[in-house]
Amino acid sequence: MSRHSLLSRFAATCLLGLGLVSGAALGQSAKPEFLLYCGITMVRPMTEIAQNFEKRENIKINIAQGGSEDLFQSAKKSGVGDWYLPGEPSYRDKHIKEGLFGDHLNVGYNQMALMVQKGNPKGVKAEPKEMLRKDLVAIIGNAESGSVGQEAKSILDSLGIYPKVVKQAAFLAPDSRSLMNAMKKGEGDITMSWRATGFFPDNAAKLDVIDLDPKLAKPQALLLIQLKSAKNADLAKRFMSFTAGDEGQSIFRKYGFLDNKTAVGK
Repeated sequence: MSRHSLLSRFAATCLLGLGLVSGAALGQSAKPEFLLYCGITMVRPMTEIAQNFEKRENIKINIAQGGSEDLFQSAKKSGVGDWYLPGEPSYRDKHIKEGLFGDHLNVGYNQMALMVQKGNPKGVKAEPKEMLRKDLVAIIGNAESGSVGQEAKSILDSLGIYPKVVKQAAFLAPDSRSLMNAMKKGEGDITMSWRATGFFPDNAAKLDVIDLDPKLAKPQALLLIQLKSAKNADLAKRFMSFTAGDEGQSIFRKYGFLDNKTAVGK
């Protein structure tokens, strides 16, 4: 077995242990296999996009999912993988000097919003300072593990209230999926999460989205980054173009994301 194959299996095993990739991804396949490191929030549209691309190219795309920072560290340690899609562009800026990244394309936008229980029974207003209300149980993302926590920290820092919110929060969650699952279980009255997650059918049935002023909750570009460890550079670029093209963008819109044609700041 080649060194690359051994590394690929080792990386997949590690990711499985972290709960980042399904057991099915470890199965044997006659098709060429590729690996996408995908932030939790974008897993649903990217799974559908990957499935469509697989049919076109007769390949298999495995998806490792988790917090954006955790995923980067997994890619760095394993030395394998073809693409990295973090939840906001700061991860590219933060890690570009480490030499793992090649070309990238904008494939849409994330935007933060408040999430509350269905019907907004506590009368939460469209204001992040509502997370400091004594009558509300607030939960928040961990800024050290994923984009949802990092962006919440950025917004709350701009208002000078991040330390207070963290101190009052019931707990910190590692990613947007954990936040939304906790909210659906009734473990919190309010959180900040990526807006698109509130429109996923299983979340929309139990939670409401409260949009924030876009001057405060600025849309964050989703950058699909080709890794320098990509097995097939030409195919990697085709997948990126497919995701950024009309078919890929229609799928992103279906899942509540802003597409890459959105005129941010205009």
